[in-house]
Amino acid sequence: MSDESDNDDLDVPLPDSSPCLQGERVAFTGTLASMTHAQAYDVTVEHGGEAVTHVSGRTTILVVGEEGWPLEDDGHASVKLQEAVEQINQGTPLQILRESEWLRLLGLEQRDRDVQRVFTPAMLQQKLGIPVTLVRRWERLGLIQPVQRVYRLPYFDFQEVVGVRRLQEMLEAGIPRDRIEASLSSLLDHFPSLDHPLAQLAILSRDSKVLYRDAAGLVEARTGQRFFDFDPDDEAVEGSETESETVIAARILPSGDVTDADERPDTIRMPQMSLADPERWTAEDWFDQGCRQLTDGDAVSAIESLRMAAVECPDDPEIHFYLASALFQTGNAAGALERYHMAVELDHDYIEAWTQLGCVRHLQGDLDGALAAFDIALTSHADFAEAIYHKAQTLSDAGRGEEAVELWHRYLELNADGPWADDVRNQLAENSEVATVEA
Repeated sequence: MSDESDNDDLDVPLPDSSPCLQGERVAFTGTLASMTHAQAYDVTVEHGGEAVTHVSGRTTILVVGEEGWPLEDDGHASVKLQEAVEQINQGTPLQILRESEWLRLLGLEQRDRDVQRVFTPAMLQQKLGIPVTLVRRWERLGLIQPVQRVYRLPYFDFQEVVGVRRLQEMLEAGIPRDRIEASLSSLLDHFPSLDHPLAQLAILSRDSKVLYRDAAGLVEARTGQRFFDFDPDDEAVEGSETESETVIAARILPSGDVTDADERPDTIRMPQMSLADPERWTAEDWFDQGCRQLTDGDAVSAIESLRMAAVECPDDPEIHFYLASALFQTGNAAGALERYHMAVELDHDYIEAWTQLGCVRHLQGDLDGALAAFDIALTSHADFAEAIYHKAQTLSDAGRGEEAVELWHRYLELNADGPWADDVRNQLAENSEVATVEA
């Protein structure tokens, strides 16, 4: 993760009224979750400190942003962080603080709470562009754990999700696992909590594909998809940084069993995934593949996989929920409605399904049906911000502006920095202008 662009050191006077950072020279690295670097400089000055753009022997505090882990795009620790560690090793009395620790030092409790935000999967998709199916997959793999759950609805720690996304982006960019692992390990003394992303890194490294080679070339074991094999005899050099350490080796025997890579010379090193024969797949196997396909934007294939999951396990509301999503993405709104209805029939408190059902009905012009669905979701979870937002939109389209305004204000009370917050503020401003003109 690259630092935000900085200017030269800021020479500012130290105000007597705010001694909290009196005599401190504060630098920042990484992306801050609570504010921009420019705002952090201003806050530092307001609290009696001096904001600097470089780490040196005179720097007393380095604040590490919590919008992901403090890694550069190449997998190494940020330059400022490396310099700070070097200064500490040389005996410089420099503190490395996480952003949340710095905010608590300044008494900015509200900002600290903003850093520790919790989001639902749909909110994460809106805020970060991470598909709901991928968020849920990360949960099933144990990469992320809900901070709380209201019926089936999970709320995830924003920072934890951002951290996983950053690790996956680096792996997909070809950054060797051992380099990322070494960078994180080197920071453990200063950030003990980094043992968690190290565990996440191990899971991400295993969660992908295993290829094997037959007479015609490379084949993905789970799906049967063939891959180009330009140089089958050129094995990657083990232990080098040119080979991504996110891979394991395995080989499928005619029986379908798997051998250890070291036992067979003709194995293909690729990330791991299930080796089950499709004819023996369980509902979970089909569901997992359907979610993968949805995440990859292949809704048509996802429909077939999820239908197979439903055949194997017809009473699982989550399968019907994701099948509804896939059907809707292909333009089959009627089929999506039917599957959403099946999901809520199987689990009346499936809040997300009621909300999505309401959204589809809204798009079809059935505003009363949409409002009824949102009301059911809010009966189970009165503070469900997504349902509040979509109900307000529906009320506005139904000409019930005053009720919509009330709900928009409620949304902002719950999620002032939520993914739809700016849109809500715009809606409120437009309604205020209309009310002024009418008056």
